[in-house]
Amino acid sequence: MDTIASLFSFITWPVSWVIVQFHKVYGAIFGPDTGWAWGLSIVSLVILIRICLIPLFVKQIKATRAMQTLQPEMKKIQERYKNDKQRQSEEMMKLYKETGTNPLSSCLPILAQSPFFFALYHVLNGIATGKTIGVIDDQLLASARKAHIFGAPLAAKFMDSSDKVAALGASLTDVRVVTAVMIVLMSFSQFYTQRQLMTKNVDTTVKTPFMQQQKMLMYVFPVMFAVFGINFPVGVLVYWLTTNVWTMGQQMYVIHNNPTPGSKAQAAYLERLYKHVTHHGKTRNRREKAIVKAIVVKGRDRNEFERKFINGLNKAGLAAQTDGSVVKSEAAVAAQSEDGTTTTATAGTTPRRQQPKRQTKAQRQSGGPKAAGAGEAGAGDAEPETPSTSLSKSDEPQDAPPAAAGKSAPKSGNGNRSKAQSGQRSKAQSGQRKGPQRPKSPSKK
Repeated sequence: MDTIASLFSFITWPVSWVIVQFHKVYGAIFGPDTGWAWGLSIVSLVILIRICLIPLFVKQIKATRAMQTLQPEMKKIQERYKNDKQRQSEEMMKLYKETGTNPLSSCLPILAQSPFFFALYHVLNGIATGKTIGVIDDQLLASARKAHIFGAPLAAKFMDSSDKVAALGASLTDVRVVTAVMIVLMSFSQFYTQRQLMTKNVDTTVKTPFMQQQKMLMYVFPVMFAVFGINFPVGVLVYWLTTNVWTMGQQMYVIHNNPTPGSKAQAAYLERLYKHVTHHGKTRNRREKAIVKAIVVKGRDRNEFERKFINGLNKAGLAAQTDGSVVKSEAAVAAQSEDGTTTTATAGTTPRRQQPKRQTKAQRQSGGPKAAGAGEAGAGDAEPETPSTSLSKSDEPQDAPPAAAGKSAPKSGNGNRSKAQSGQRSKAQSGQRKGPQRPKSPSKK
């Protein structure tokens, strides 16, 4: 560790200068030789570094999400060129270039703060050995060696001997208890941050090897921190615990306000957004407009939670627009279907005329409303129904002239006419054409 720290000795001067400046501020409040003054100086150094790394953290989030999106394509390339590693690497690089992603972008915050970490380790190791380093002179060195955090000196380690700890003015028990508690808190914060990322902010609809790797790292990193932590000075443990807590809070903020699409965090966020939009009747700020705009633009590519959000707005009488705003449906009734299509109908427009329902063959043959209407339209002054001659035998003579058809018939003929009509209807139901039938000429004997 000392060899690695010496490689970053060029940055020890700026790190020590920042610590001394913060020490002047906190020393005026708590006293220059107290552990609060030196401990808070280290905490402030962490906060300053992490604020400077926020742009890299945003880039890390975008790179991580882009890698999650590319996992299915990467898996296809691996399966297609599993016997040709060189072609597989070329296709991977081509995919990264086309999508503009960089696998190393997700490691940028860790790589960027590693020089500051080793520089701080180098400064604290110099305090432990009694050597001046950077802007820390003999007076500041003596003040730092007197500083204790809960009874443990800043430069003490868990594996130090009792003689070395006694030289720093502390007991071995105090040092080991404090360092053990800080190592446990450091490992737990790292585990919780990674678990929070895996359980809440990962797209559950896509199962990729990337998720398995993240799950493995969730258990590997805390063990690594515990193993290396026993060789870290108390001041470095303060630094690393502070940066883990900062990362955990930063991750919680991102999950709460900008979750990964398709994750459980997005479902919770859209549920909260739905309540706010339906309560106020509009999107309240640019961030909410950006979220709604991204969902509307997706169209058919919306996931389950996004479709539920859009359908909920429609049921509440609201319509999401392409610019991210939400309007009430009194002015324009917008019906957005689940597949992303949008149909707009202005209030007060004339409804489309409906076509009459088509009748069945049996209804047409039995003289339903449609047939009766047609007969009335084309009959003119004629009678609505013309009787047809029955083929059954009758008591009346069959050689009556056709001209007598218009005259009134005797009562016995009325019965025959009703029988003829019923016979005609029965034949119409069995397959004859609808409407009045032309009477057949009487047969001559």
